[in-house]
Amino acid sequence: MSDIFDFDKPDLYAVIGNPINHSKSPQIHTAFALQTGQKLEYSAIHVDLGGFAQAVSHFQGHGGKGLNVTLPFKLDGWKLSDSLTERANRAGAVNTLILADDGKIEGDNTDGVGLVNDIIDHLGLSIEQKKVLILGAGGASRGVIGPILDKKPYSLTIANRTAVKGSELGSLFLDMKSAEIHEINGGGYDNLNGKQFDLVINATAASLQGEVPPLPDDIVSPDGCCYDMMYAARPTAFMEWARQHGVNNISNGLGMLVGQAAESFNVWRGVKPEIKPVIDAIRNSM
Repeated sequence: MSDIFDFDKPDLYAVIGNPINHSKSPQIHTAFALQTGQKLEYSAIHVDLGGFAQAVSHFQGHGGKGLNVTLPFKLDGWKLSDSLTERANRAGAVNTLILADDGKIEGDNTDGVGLVNDIIDHLGLSIEQKKVLILGAGGASRGVIGPILDKKPYSLTIANRTAVKGSELGSLFLDMKSAEIHEINGGGYDNLNGKQFDLVINATAASLQGEVPPLPDDIVSPDGCCYDMMYAARPTAFMEWARQHGVNNISNGLGMLVGQAAESFNVWRGVKPEIKPVIDAIRNSM
């Protein structure tokens, strides 16, 4: 006679979004689990617009321990959370939910940690006292600005097609300005003329559709870096733009993707997986 309770049952995790069939998260977290000896199952859940809260409740009700949240539900996750970590509250969006047994939900945001760690630890670049430009003023930008400012760049500029949105987003982080951070500002792409930046981060999804924001030809300083938060099997349009304009340090967002996943895994399981072997495995499978 089998036991009524299966104490050997793996813990349940998933990524939730729309669309979701492209997600590498199940592959990444399965690799982390094998690497660290954690017993869990990780799946991908497609949710119709308007059905986010119900889907989370259903998953939690069936024993789910945690969720990664991707587009377009990061703000929904922030609103649904009963409590927020400091970095999630500052970002105004979540990509990680911790589902407690008592039904409570805590929201976290690991996107910025994933980006910063990829730039510093894996690409070997510095953010400290660099002039940083972020393209786009959406949720992707908002999630990474705080962790970037924590590394004390010389300045941070946000450029957006709708100038007022760039300006408004910059103003939200003015309280982080310090003796080390000389300027935090935002505006439109027209404001970039005559300026150069050491690190240009594309936080728009436009490059996946073959589009690049209207950037001055000399926007990247000598020895500067271009980083696209998007990732694909081939170089994105933004990466191609950077190559054509003589930039040598160019990267996509695969390292950020695996890095934010590793931080989520650590939040849930209390163990930090090795990132580089998983980045290599994902890159080789693309």
